[in-house]
Amino acid sequence: MNSNLKTKISTKTAKISVIGAGYVGLPLAIAFASNGFSVNIVDNDNNKVRKINSGESYIGDITSESLRQLSPKESKSGTLTATTHYSSLVDSDCVIICVPTPVSKTKDPDMSFIISSAQSISQYIHDDMIIILESTTYPGTTEELIVPLMENVGHGDFVVGKNIHVAFSPERIDPNNEIWTVTDTPKVIGGITYECSEIAKLLYESAINTVIPVSSTRVAEMVKLLENTYRATNIGLVNEIAIMCDRLDIDVWEVINAAATKPFGFTPFYPGPGLGGHCIPVDPQFLAWKLKTLNYNARFIQLATEINTSMPNYVVEKVQKILNRKKMPLNGSNILILGIAYKPDVPDFRESPSLDIIDILTEQGANISYNDPLIEQISYEHFNMTSIPLNKKTLSQFDCAVIATDHSDYDWEFIVQHSDSILDTRNATRNLRTRIDKVEKL
Repeated sequence: MNSNLKTKISTKTAKISVIGAGYVGLPLAIAFASNGFSVNIVDNDNNKVRKINSGESYIGDITSESLRQLSPKESKSGTLTATTHYSSLVDSDCVIICVPTPVSKTKDPDMSFIISSAQSISQYIHDDMIIILESTTYPGTTEELIVPLMENVGHGDFVVGKNIHVAFSPERIDPNNEIWTVTDTPKVIGGITYECSEIAKLLYESAINTVIPVSSTRVAEMVKLLENTYRATNIGLVNEIAIMCDRLDIDVWEVINAAATKPFGFTPFYPGPGLGGHCIPVDPQFLAWKLKTLNYNARFIQLATEINTSMPNYVVEKVQKILNRKKMPLNGSNILILGIAYKPDVPDFRESPSLDIIDILTEQGANISYNDPLIEQISYEHFNMTSIPLNKKTLSQFDCAVIATDHSDYDWEFIVQHSDSILDTRNATRNLRTRIDKVEKL
């Protein structure tokens, strides 16, 4: 039975379903379809499903043309379709779960998307199917949640490792990274059994250049958490170094750049207004939560989180100091936020520190506007805003502009020239040689 699934994968006759059409699921689905597989995406967002089927991209680094080329009308080999119906899984051989795994305000993992998807998949599970979880989660999720849901169904006698297979492979998507794409980034996989790993490895090798098998799903789950906990804690360290350097009247950016000349024993990380995105601020919390259930306090994660989440307040303090030097109160001042996206050149403001900065400034009575070349409007909790145009007139109307995201489209020389004061939280103005007296760095 297992050899049948392996044969289907090897001959690219296996039908693949990807659950979730977001930043992880859609690029992965395209990778498999581009390599000759018939791929179907299941997502409950009717708008995304419509756009995929009509060849219209909604993700910045995926072209509409790449979607159109994979439509059943255009492609004679690999195809990509989308639906809102889980019933389409009845013919699927391989199901890959790529759904969100957010955390609550109390830093507890929200497993509802994974559980809901797995429950829906279990209704259509059949012999010789492999189910792979890619959503970031705490170690033990695949064993403790996915396996029982797949084995304890009413329409068959399924045993993982015998007639069905389960594995975990952490997503490593980096939006807008043109060098390390989904196919070029090494893929870690771990199965519940050796056979599960072998089948998952065979599947991913058909679309991903490098596949790294590990001994278990728990190891694979922990790999992703280590990667982003490493980043979060080091960013927390350098954010605190930035605060220290400010107290010492030292340019932290010059310090980091000089330290980075050491060819061994140092990896540069850079400070900023806070963490953003769907990974770095969130993933370490899965590990911290899991360890709490084992009566262990993840102290590095806790401290790094405390520092990183305090950075928007630190940014506001810096703005207040800039205004104080001009004998202006923060209350009633006009502040421009440059960049809402959590990272440069992506139209994504999930967990963006810019939102917290706007919140804090608004609470203190400032009048806030923003510009982002990629995000025309934002609707977030208790405020709705529209990006304003950048020109001489608009820039001159603000008492301080805060560079929160260093999009490559920004003309920093023009912005500095026509702004009254600037707080640069990203060292975006580092190459300017004129009017730098207007700029204060983080």
